[in-house]
Amino acid sequence: MSKQELLHLIEHKRAEMIHVVLKNGINSHTSLKYSQELDKLVTEYQKLAYKNEEQASYTT
Repeated sequence: MSKQELLHLIEHKRAEMIHVVLKNGINSHTSLKYSQELDKLVTEYQKLAYKNEEQASYTT
């Protein structure tokens, strides 16, 4: 998955989470589930960004 695709998924999940939080409250089970899903996407993005950065440093 590309960084752009991940960014799109992150923004979509973030918007969904905001909607769920406003509807159910920040401490609801559903809100926490969406937050954890968003955390996973952000972590995946950071790993990909770090990997790309490492590869770039080896080529220069």
